[in-house]
Formats: sequence, C-alpha cells, structure tokens
Amino acid sequence: MTYPDTYYSRTAVEHATYPTLTQNLETDVCIVGGGLAGLSCALELLGRGKSVTILEANRVAWGASGRNGGFVSPGFAGGKAIVEKRLGIDKAREVFALSLEGVNMVRDNIATLKLDGVNPSPGMLSVIRYNDPDGMKKHCDYMAEQYDYPLDYLSRDDLQEKFKTTRYYQGNFDKGAFHFHPLNYCLGIAQEITNKGGQIFENTEAVEMNLDTPVKEIKTASGTIKAKDVVLCGGGYSGSVFDRLRRALLPIATYVVVTEKLGARVHDLVKTSAAILDDRQASDYYRIIDEDRLLWGGRITTRTSQPKRLAHLLKQDITNVYPELADVKIDMAWTGLMAYARHKMPYIGELKPGVWSCTAFGGHGMNSAPIGGRLVAEGIAKVSDRHKIFKAFDLEWNGGIFGPLAAQSVYWGMRISDRWREATSR
Repeated sequence: MTYPDTYYSRTAVEHATYPTLTQNLETDVCIVGGGLAGLSCALELLGRGKSVTILEANRVAWGASGRNGGFVSPGFAGGKAIVEKRLGIDKAREVFALSLEGVNMVRDNIATLKLDGVNPSPGMLSVIRYNDPDGMKKHCDYMAEQYDYPLDYLSRDDLQEKFKTTRYYQGNFDKGAFHFHPLNYCLGIAQEITNKGGQIFENTEAVEMNLDTPVKEIKTASGTIKAKDVVLCGGGYSGSVFDRLRRALLPIATYVVVTEKLGARVHDLVKTSAAILDDRQASDYYRIIDEDRLLWGGRITTRTSQPKRLAHLLKQDITNVYPELADVKIDMAWTGLMAYARHKMPYIGELKPGVWSCTAFGGHGMNSAPIGGRLVAEGIAKVSDRHKIFKAFDLEWNGGIFGPLAAQSVYWGMRISDRWREATSR
C-alpha cells in the first residue's frame, strides 16, 4: 500500500520500506500500530533492553501521524479544564509537565538523531476571533502562575503587525512550541528503531489477538507473533480486532490543503514564521511551508469520507481570513482521521495484565503520542508507574452507532456559539 497523496508524502525523505510478516516470531513486546505512538514506544523500549516488533496494517505513519498540521506544543486535546476537574490543580500540573516532556522528546530526537527533512521551525501563535483582551490576559497569567509556562500576550495592535486580516483580536505566542514535517520525523524514528534491532512489518494487519494468557498471540494473514506484552496503538483507523478499545474511540476527520506557491504576497499577509491556530472548535490552523506556500487545515466532522469539494471548502476558510487570496489555487488536498475519546484525553496505560493502550490523542498527538509511548515503555520495563495518572481517563464507550451523531451535534452547537461570539465582536 502506498501513502496517500499529501504534501508530506510528496516531500518525504528517501526511506526504507518494511516487509510483510510471513513467519512466526517471538518478541518481548508486540506493538500494533506503526504511527507516532507505536514508533515512540518502540524506541523507548529498545532503550530499556526490550525486543520489539511493530505490526502496521498499512505503512509507517500512514494515518494521522503522517498527515497532520505538524504542530508540536504542550497540552492535550482535552485542555486543562477537564484535567483540573478530574485531578485537581496539583495533579493537573503533573499532567501538563508530561505534555511538555513530550514536546522536548521530539525536539531532542530531531537534534540527537540528526533526522533529515524534518525542518523544525519555532513558535506558535494562538489567536481569538472575538474581542476579549481581559480573557486572553487572564489565560496567559494563569498559565504562568499555575503551570510555570509563560505565554506572551498579544494585543490587537500586536496582531495587526503580524497579520493583514481583521479576523483576529487578541492572541498569545508560545515560544516553546514548534512545527515540523511529521512524516519525515516518523520515518526517521522508524529507521532508528531498525538500527537498534527492532523489527517493523508493514502491510501486516492483526486479524486475531489472544490477549488473555501470560504469553499473548497476535495473528496476521501470514504469520504469528508471540509476546509477553502487547501495546495497542491504533488510532482513527483501528480495525475490529481492537475490540473494546475500538469501541471507546471516535474517529474524527479533519481537512488539510496546500496552496500553490504564492511568492511575496503570502509574506505581506502572514508576517510570521510561527504556526498559527485559532481557538474555535473547528479551528483554522496553518503555517508557511516551502518559503511561500500555505499549509492550511481546519474543520472537524464525524463524516469520515473525503468530501468532493474538499479543496473548495478550505479555500473558503482561507479567503474568509485573507480575502486577497480569492484567486489562490490549491495544489494538494487531503483528509485524516484522528482518534478521540469522549473525554478528549488519551488512553495511556495497562488495560489488563500485559495489554497496554497508547491512543486517542485527538488533534494533539505530536507531543502526547511520544510521551504516551514513553510512559507505557516505562511501565512495561517496570522503571516507573507514571502512566497511572491517566487512570482518571479510562475507557469510555463511544456510543456505538449513535456516538458519531452525538459528537457531530456537539460540534455543530459549538460552531454556532463560535459564530455568535464572532458576530458580536464586529
């Protein structure tokens, strides 16, 4: 199977392909899912002396891990409010610190492993499309005082110096965040895994799993893996073999496009090299790539098929912010499925003896998948039980056939709220 046609697959570094499993093997740990979570977990396990085998139904980072916006920032998809509500402020600080550790894991791997084609670029700007200077200042102050994480407050005048648009009112700058080429990052981690003796099998779907015995057995179409521990890292593309875990995941689609080369005009409109996102439920998130293209993502839906008018839909979003780009041509357009839990926090930890989950990172996987992989690896190697803090976010049923409809209804309601807030600010 080939990669979907995206900017990332078109600009992927030269990389290895991995065989399909055609034999019976034994390993300490079998990881099911070769996205960022599975790759991160494997690398951490190898560093702790474990033998590791990854089974990937498609290609390494074929799903959301290789198709996303490329933003790496602290936090989790659920935001700080749900963590504080369930854990209290002290434990919430621990959870936030873990998310920041995930950011630093990625940054350190890029530098230490000298990963090619990853192209990290510093900074992230978060903006709001309604007038609330006091609320934004309060948020910046709260993050500094409660989480020891400073954010630079940006007034409307500050934003006017960075963007030629009337849509943005206030914002903040996160100098600890960065953006990068996620597929090339994953391909580099995969190569390092094999360099350290780990095994990766692509186009190898797990079709049956016996996880109730001390030695687990994972069957594929043409081979079998026996392992002491199994880590389930499937995301929005998880198959039925994931059973109870799959029934606790909601696959949510988001859309991404890349414009034609825009020349100097893009820098007249977007006068920053930082990544940008707004705070709406179905937010715009974008950044300049290849010096003068816009990579623009947005919209959230439970409809998992790609709309026929995908490029047109996101072009509308672009021109809503930058009317000067009404004539822009879209060179590439794609979708990706993110896996969400109903509580919007990840599933990290041991489901039953020797069976671990590391998934449901939502739209915040570039830092939370790596730290999730590290925590699971530490738990398997019995060097820490840090993963237990996520017991507060245990599996929750996705609602079955009614789950996507309920989720879509919530998103529609939030979009109406977003539009009302924006309309009252004009």
